[in-house]
Amino acid sequence: MKRSHLEGHVISRVGWLRAAVLGANDGIVSTASLIMGVAAAGSSKSAVLVAGIAGLVAGALSMAAGEYVSVSSQSDTEKADLAKERAELEASPEAETRELSQIYVERGLTPDLANQVAAQLMRVDPLMAHARDELGISTFTTARPVQAALTSAATFTLGAAAPLLAVFITPIEGVMPVVAVSSLVFLAVLGGLGAAAGGAGLFRPIARVVFWGAIALAVTAGIGRLFGVVT
Repeated sequence: MKRSHLEGHVISRVGWLRAAVLGANDGIVSTASLIMGVAAAGSSKSAVLVAGIAGLVAGALSMAAGEYVSVSSQSDTEKADLAKERAELEASPEAETRELSQIYVERGLTPDLANQVAAQLMRVDPLMAHARDELGISTFTTARPVQAALTSAATFTLGAAAPLLAVFITPIEGVMPVVAVSSLVFLAVLGGLGAAAGGAGLFRPIARVVFWGAIALAVTAGIGRLFGVVT
């Protein structure tokens, strides 16, 4: 009886999870840092809000464009390698079978078994076999530019909305401490969610996003304070 492979693995989420965590983290850190810098310079609440909204819009568009361009470059490379491999399979299938067999020998199979496995896979789907075992391309890691772009833009917007909401409900005198504390809490939650979605432990992901977020907030607040005093 034929059975489907039903066992789930978190590696199947790697394509969208990386883009989601990057977008949300950048949304929180960049927008909160911008707000901290503008507020530290002595700006009004309306100016801080305008700066934050502009940062949200520009950042979301930038994330979408950046992800699309960078992941498209990966996709172009994958397609070029697959085209090259397809041509090699058509020109010399025997040599490609030996190459595949050698890969399995290096992974621990006996030469006889490696030859049998390579021959069988070459009969089923030779391009997929070489893509997976020679080039390291699989359905889990294949580049998806549109998915990456939309995921990053959406999560950036959600991340950036958090410090903006804190500004909206807080008097200007309390904007800096409220944004700083709430943003670090949001980053901690993000680190925990990303770790849970990726099947990792909680402490290190939370610690690294909070640490680098705190540095970004402190540096931009210091620059805003410096230029606010100078002007």
